[in-house]
Amino acid sequence: MSTRFRVPPRLQPLDRNLTAWMDRRGVLLLRVAVGVVFVWFGALKLIPEASPAAGLIVSTYPFLPAPLFVPFVGCWEIVIGLGFVTGRFLRVTVALMYLQMLGAMSPIVLNPAAVFAQPPFVLTLEGQYIIKNLVLLAAAIVIGARARR
Repeated sequence: MSTRFRVPPRLQPLDRNLTAWMDRRGVLLLRVAVGVVFVWFGALKLIPEASPAAGLIVSTYPFLPAPLFVPFVGCWEIVIGLGFVTGRFLRVTVALMYLQMLGAMSPIVLNPAAVFAQPPFVLTLEGQYIIKNLVLLAAAIVIGARARR
């Protein structure tokens, strides 16, 4: 049984125009939005005490020198963001993002106390910050699929 919405006939031209516009511009807007997020979050890691993720990084990787590692991650994220914003080297950008996401998602395994208030479903604020990366990963799949066009 289909519950598909039918657009009233008088609104069909508007619907066609809007969906055509979304088809033409959607991936561009998605790419720029993901890029802005990466540049912004990366830049915060370059400013001491500015990034809410810095503490999570330090607690997940206590064996790495935080004064070097946190800015390194920030620079990596800025490079990813600039790749998405400019649309240049998208395959490399997506690959760099997937590598970055391995680290960004690693607290789920390496530092679960920082991620879960009540495992396995109740997340801390840091856990929510990490889980939102699923949306960024899905966006990268859509963007990456269009990289050859």
